Amino acid sequence: MPPLPVPWLILLGALTAIGPLSIDMYLPAFPAIEQGLGARAGTVEYTLAAFFVGMALGQLVYGPLSDRFGRRPPLLAGLALYTVASAGCALAVSVHGLVAWRFIEALGGCAGLVISRAVVRDRCGAREAARAFSMLILVFGLAPILAPIVGGWVVTAFGWRAIFLLLALFGLLSLVAVYFGLPETHGTRHEPPLHPLRTLATYGRLLTNRAFLGYSLSGALAFAGMFAYIAGSPFVLIELGGIPPRHFGWIFGLNALGFVLLSQVNAHRLKTTALTTLLRRAVAVPALAGVALAVLGLAGLLPLPLVLAGFFVYVASLGFIGPNATAAALATHGQQAGTASALLGALQFALATLAGAMVGAWHDGTARPLMLVMGLCGAGGWLAHRWLVAPVEARGHAAH
Repeated sequence: MPPLPVPWLILLGALTAIGPLSIDMYLPAFPAIEQGLGARAGTVEYTLAAFFVGMALGQLVYGPLSDRFGRRPPLLAGLALYTVASAGCALAVSVHGLVAWRFIEALGGCAGLVISRAVVRDRCGAREAARAFSMLILVFGLAPILAPIVGGWVVTAFGWRAIFLLLALFGLLSLVAVYFGLPETHGTRHEPPLHPLRTLATYGRLLTNRAFLGYSLSGALAFAGMFAYIAGSPFVLIELGGIPPRHFGWIFGLNALGFVLLSQVNAHRLKTTALTTLLRRAVAVPALAGVALAVLGLAGLLPLPLVLAGFFVYVASLGFIGPNATAAALATHGQQAGTASALLGALQFALATLAGAMVGAWHDGTARPLMLVMGLCGAGGWLAHRWLVAPVEARGHAAH
């Protein structure tokens, strides 16, 4: 199998990192933002919810646009919007204004996420795409490790507004890099005119495509469990587990590192093993880890070593699931790769938002809500693969 070209993968990895950078970098600044804007306690969290909603909705727009007009024009427009909105966040004078700018920031930033996946699909076959997505995680996976550290340093040294100015600079540099360094990968000569009803019909066909829906849901549900972990683990580990806040970042980073390392193991295994085989085996891991955590939660137990092990196994296993589920979902939708990538991404962020909301809504002062949501998400991903994907794969093997 030929080596993958590194420069464009680094650029695409940086574009996919816009999401986690924009989420994780300003988390340490929440108290400073509340104080600086005179906001009530808890209201800054709405800025995070607005970003998730914008990421989910925006992808549904960029996908069809990139199929109709090519990858570059909507990507450049999205990065420009992200840059302007990040500067708007830095200049916000109220928490309501910050919420609005964060929503617009997400509408721009999600272009990098959805179109990067489409570019990989344009340039690679299914197995090479899975390897490419694994390589992207090398860049993408550094964001949740480094962003909170950088954000904490910036807010301490320069104040919370500097974080958004730094994000605006990142957006501007990405815009310049794409303009000069990323050629068009999707021909549009034979594309029909863009029409809302035709776009909705394409989304409808994708949602009724059993294989696409199964691969998308198996990955999206597993990832939703990770977002539940992001939302609930600080309370469980710091408040209930007694882990000092200064050590929490190391645990968070270790789990992210496991995710990155296993994605590279996945890239190596793809040289000799079919991605569908790897995915079929991998989806069982977060299901088992999530169900084990749910059992501990229902029993009212919090043995810290087992909880930490469950978190690590769940998050790290996504290094196998994410690249393979994405590549398999997009494999047979080359001409509509942008639209398919958009729907896949929207499902991921919608389910992630729902999982995080469930952790908050079920909050009862125990670890039970987080453990239950992770169990539901892990088991749901495995069931989606078993009920939707496995019959399709079985028919494919029988045909051969």
